[in-house]
Amino acid sequence: MPFSTEKSRQIYERTLGVLIEASSSSSRGPANFGKYPIFMERARGSRIYDVDGNEYIDWMMAFGALPLGHAHPEIVEAITEAATTGAHFATATPVELEVAEMLQRIVPNAERVRFANTGTEAVMAAIRLARGVTGRPKLLKFEGHYHGWHDDLLVSSNVLPPSALGLRSDPIKIPDSSGLNRTALDDTIVVPWNDLPALQHAIENHPSQIAAIITEGIMANMGVIPPADGYLRGLQELAKANGILFILDETVTGFRIAPGGCQEYYKLSPDLVTFGKALGCGLPVAALCGRADVMDALQWGGVLHYGTHNGSRIGMHAARANLRVLTRDNNASFRHTWRIAERLCAGYRELFKKKGRAVVVQNVGPMFQLMFTDQPTIRDYRDFCQFVDRAAFQKFVLSLFPFGVYFSPSAALHSIVTLAHTDQDVDLTLKAAGKALE
Repeated sequence: MPFSTEKSRQIYERTLGVLIEASSSSSRGPANFGKYPIFMERARGSRIYDVDGNEYIDWMMAFGALPLGHAHPEIVEAITEAATTGAHFATATPVELEVAEMLQRIVPNAERVRFANTGTEAVMAAIRLARGVTGRPKLLKFEGHYHGWHDDLLVSSNVLPPSALGLRSDPIKIPDSSGLNRTALDDTIVVPWNDLPALQHAIENHPSQIAAIITEGIMANMGVIPPADGYLRGLQELAKANGILFILDETVTGFRIAPGGCQEYYKLSPDLVTFGKALGCGLPVAALCGRADVMDALQWGGVLHYGTHNGSRIGMHAARANLRVLTRDNNASFRHTWRIAERLCAGYRELFKKKGRAVVVQNVGPMFQLMFTDQPTIRDYRDFCQFVDRAAFQKFVLSLFPFGVYFSPSAALHSIVTLAHTDQDVDLTLKAAGKALE
């Protein structure tokens, strides 16, 4: 039968006048998909199925929230157990302690743990905590990094024309949204990433005013852009030398790059680290971890952090099962995802070279993205804005759908290898890519 998404079209038309952009997040809407998004109905393992009955190998995996793939049996069992004995109590629970103790064993700096629901919420708590502990007002973030949709850091995160960015020595702060508090960004400093001299210059320009430097361990909001050799260690040293807290945002990289995330892989010692996405394996679970002397300021009468659903019981059961699977057999899941990713990325590089297409495949372990560009590498936000052909990427991804392969059509996002992906998935994906390029 010919590939059809007619039922998706019909459902999309029903959403008009009811849902904005057919969903509850703009990244899922028609802007990335063309006329209308594909509506998904069910999934299992590495496969996802739409309302028309089409089957896809899923490399998006809920924007990275599913490190074990879809409907892993142990996650399903954990959720069922929790739901049948009481979904949520909003009280202290033993399972919350168990997950926190697991994080202490896995995450290098997790002397204390606090749970939230999303990466956005965890980052909000981290920046309030940093300001409270240091008594300083300012935050320093990097161009192209995304730390959630709250006001203080919602700046210079979207792809823009290079002419709008200003000079590297003096970046223009560009708000990502209407409706921000008018003074929200007054205390936010924006600096180019992967540039230690620029960071040092910004710190020198704001002596004793910066509460925290926040960074992704790998730039994941512009495809996949690794840190330059020694960059994150240099950032950490500059922060420590100037009494600035170092916040490592592992909402995307946590429980994916290594058991202890980027801080383990790059041998870092951040003061605070935030997690989300992969922690709950499909459920909204996030965490803020860090040094005891900093985290203890969250006690009553210090830095306020509430939340009825923080440490939700079903979420904690899912997170516990997830961490058990991820770390089983001496962290075998990580070895699997790295191996599958390297094989897939190598296959892509060979395919594009054979087809004469100017595409750079950038990855760190199981996180990867295809950059349609004639540049040898994309090093930062400015490179991405100037050199990456996002329209070509979107056209390529949409042409994969009829061949049963699903990626996010946004070049600024990236793809994920999970425990559920197999060598056969790699072979089928590369075969589909060859057909799509033809």
